[in-house]
Amino acid sequence: MRTLQDILTDLSFFDLPPAWQDYDLATFSPTMRLWDYQQEALQFALRALWKYYGDVRDLKSGESRATNEERKARFWQWYHDNGLAEDLSISLQRQKPDVRALLKRYYPSEGDRIPYWPFINRMSFWMATGSGKSLVLIKLIELLWRLMRRNEIPAYPILVLTARDDLMKQLQDHVAEFNASRADFRIVLESLKAYPDREHSLLPIIGGREMTVFFYRADNLSDEQKERIIDYRNYENGGHWYVLLDEAHKGDREDSKRQHIYSILTRHGFLFNFSATFTDLRDVLTTVFNFNLAEFIRTGYGKHITILQQENRAFRDTEDYTGAEKQRVVLKALLMLAYARKAQESLPSELSAYHRPLMLTLAHSVNTDDADLKLFFRELERIGQGNIDQAVWQQAHEELRCELMEGQDWLFENDRFQFDQRLFESLTQAELLRLVYNATAPGKIDVLLHPTNSQEMAFKLKSASQPFALIKIGNISEWLKEELDGYEIIESYQDDKFFNRLNANDSVINILMGSRAFYEGWDSNRPNVITYINIGAGGDAKKFVLQSIGRGVRIEPLPGYRRRLRVLYNAKDIDENTFHAVRGPSAILETLCIFGTNRRALQTVMQELDHERNQIAEHEIALAVNHEAVDGRPLLIPVYREVDHTVLEGRKPRKFEITKDELTLLCQYVAHLDDPRVLICHYSVLPSDVTILTRCLANPPEYFNTHSGRRYGRLDILLPRLLAYFRVIPQEVDRLKPVEDEINHFRHIKVFLEDVSELNMKISRVIEEPRRIAELQARFDAGQISFAEALHDYSAIRSDETLSHNGQMIHIKQIARHYYLPLLVSESERIDWILHTIRHPSEVAFLRDLEEYLKKSDNAFADLDWWAFSKIDENLDGVYIPYYDPQSNRIRRFLPDFVFWLQKGDRYAIVFVDPKGMRQADYQYKVDGFRDLFRDGEREPDVFIYKDLVVCVHLLLYTEDANRAPIEYQEHWFDHLDKIGQIINCCDDPPNQT
Repeated sequence: MRTLQDILTDLSFFDLPPAWQDYDLATFSPTMRLWDYQQEALQFALRALWKYYGDVRDLKSGESRATNEERKARFWQWYHDNGLAEDLSISLQRQKPDVRALLKRYYPSEGDRIPYWPFINRMSFWMATGSGKSLVLIKLIELLWRLMRRNEIPAYPILVLTARDDLMKQLQDHVAEFNASRADFRIVLESLKAYPDREHSLLPIIGGREMTVFFYRADNLSDEQKERIIDYRNYENGGHWYVLLDEAHKGDREDSKRQHIYSILTRHGFLFNFSATFTDLRDVLTTVFNFNLAEFIRTGYGKHITILQQENRAFRDTEDYTGAEKQRVVLKALLMLAYARKAQESLPSELSAYHRPLMLTLAHSVNTDDADLKLFFRELERIGQGNIDQAVWQQAHEELRCELMEGQDWLFENDRFQFDQRLFESLTQAELLRLVYNATAPGKIDVLLHPTNSQEMAFKLKSASQPFALIKIGNISEWLKEELDGYEIIESYQDDKFFNRLNANDSVINILMGSRAFYEGWDSNRPNVITYINIGAGGDAKKFVLQSIGRGVRIEPLPGYRRRLRVLYNAKDIDENTFHAVRGPSAILETLCIFGTNRRALQTVMQELDHERNQIAEHEIALAVNHEAVDGRPLLIPVYREVDHTVLEGRKPRKFEITKDELTLLCQYVAHLDDPRVLICHYSVLPSDVTILTRCLANPPEYFNTHSGRRYGRLDILLPRLLAYFRVIPQEVDRLKPVEDEINHFRHIKVFLEDVSELNMKISRVIEEPRRIAELQARFDAGQISFAEALHDYSAIRSDETLSHNGQMIHIKQIARHYYLPLLVSESERIDWILHTIRHPSEVAFLRDLEEYLKKSDNAFADLDWWAFSKIDENLDGVYIPYYDPQSNRIRRFLPDFVFWLQKGDRYAIVFVDPKGMRQADYQYKVDGFRDLFRDGEREPDVFIYKDLVVCVHLLLYTEDANRAPIEYQEHWFDHLDKIGQIINCCDDPPNQT
């Protein structure tokens, strides 16, 4: 099953027309920027909108509704061309009479079903709680406005529908943040009830520098009119809306009237669906960006998650824990918190690394007589008073130590928790008091209140000067009357809002207790332990689990860095000294540990996380490095750095592409303005930009390429793009280094099958092929088996297995010199049940030709001392060649399909190989970029010295007939595989060494 994101992956965002990609996707407000994954979500949204409005049926001014219906039909066909096989049609017989009448009023039926193609103008954003999807939603509004202003999409009003009042308040707060200090564009929010009046007023909804965006509670839309409930027909606007749903998609699609109303409002517009949880197949298939909880964690933006299971027998019966068991479970949670606190204390203070660990204790019920939160509080009080059964303490300490020693699995990842046994074993009861209770001795609990705050109360031990815990619930009055009768109440405490200050550096709160009061709309890096108590097993409870975990997985190892430490280090965002200074404590500080005080709570957590992990039957498998081929050998790759000048100032400036008539128009426009201050004011440019513009326009042949045919259509697109060109900074080679994690796609093979056991078995058989052949040879040489027996056993050993699913087959291959084993090769380019394989026809053909070539005894590789090669995945790997791309007007990364490493004596060659068709004109930009980096002025290879090796870097493009290549680029094209092995001869020492 392929989602919209999967289909769009092959379409590079930077290959879109200029009017669809020249946007600032990073800036949200003066103090906030979108993270890389949030920008990527917007890029995928723009790709999908371009496909719909610019490709399958280009938008024309004043087009008819019939044209839009044709666009939907073509978009639907495009889905089918890319493997959509599921039946998404809607059964009319299953609908209630009023829903059936509603659907038939607006959509054509085919028998007793309505086809799904009229609903296909939609996209879903499946983004984890805590990933900032609300910011993506608001930034998308800006992009829609800009696209409307450029006439790339229809100029329709925008409506945001949210599920709850707190989400509406959150939307208003984020929009206020977005509008802060914005002069070019702002969003004006109005209730949907105001739309009929605005529609007939003189005030434009879509203005020159602002846009009115309507919003409302999604569940208040209906087909009747009441005080808060509104009749959609009074706001329908002929179906010409862009509707953005924020967690408002819930309900069975087959019979939920509201869900169909949302589609009716957008039947001639577009529907955008944002949620942390999707279960409906239609939402899943139209997912344009998947960054759910599993992806959020896998990509390093969130903490690892592990579930402490306590006792396996707890899941085989239904009785609850006894009193002693409850204290043991609470002690385990507190010990884990103390362990995290002690790890945080060991960090170098000057780095301001990580956070003060916090434990969340969450329950659905807090004020009932038998509320488990009260039972937890009583255990917390007993432990704080020193009323600990020593046998229970020893048992809790030892059980938790043993469980951690075994290596807790991290959910969604093929890895385990790294346990610091020495640090954990040093925890004593005195340490627990200090690290959890902020106390040096046991003591009774005092209650801290502020008269103006009826939702929060803090707790401290009488033996301590600072509070250690906080309860935040809807109303604390019942707790004060019933649970805390007899406690000393300290009113008028100076801090009236502990909760608002939880993220402050000086916050002393270590435990936060409560229910729904803070599971949404709250941001914190601090949680390292979550204890669920009596959360039930219903739909609301399951949603509560995912939402609260989403609040607990945020991470910030160092100020301003929102990914895990190792990811930052591998991405070169932090230096080696910083990495090693904090890596020890990072394991626990980057892990969210989940406990449950009753069996039902743990069952609900585990079931819901398993459900999230196995959505659309997704698995991730990891292949193995081919140590026999590469151990002890340097697999060198180039590393780059930005230069101190722009592309204009290079030894051979890259020219800006433009048509001759638009260049003439540009010259006339700048000359007409005459005063450079007009340019500076209107386009917000620097005086230095105007100076460069004047210089370039004075000498067009040196700076402009008018043969490319690149047309921008409008000066307000062309001029900002040209000014951006002036600021493009190229890169240069910094050094060579051995491969570490730069080739990693083979560790993240995604498989969308219910059962991957057969695939894993066949992979294992292929990996074992060399060992089994060696053993067979040894047995034959030792006379243990006859020739006939050896031949029989050899025939059973496979170096090539196959696996088919839905008529799509992959080959599982053993190729001795490849970096990892085995290779997964697809016979179908559009294979939809496995990702990160070799699947493009040009790659498959090259690999097949290479296998055949290597069977020849006189192949050129046989003359080498050593060689190896690897597939490069353009989506996950970091081995690339930077080049200036005039189409996107920026430095882009060219990831060739393969990299070869060759060595003969002290000569060493890095050879990038890309099977390409010559019809792909952009290869010239990539070759030019390669030459700038790895060729001198005479086009001789630059030479690099790595230890005792003389290294050259080459780029070869594989094709059927290299003689057809243009003379200027012919040296890079080849059609005989001899050329790869023989290229080592080009690595003789020229006089200019780098």
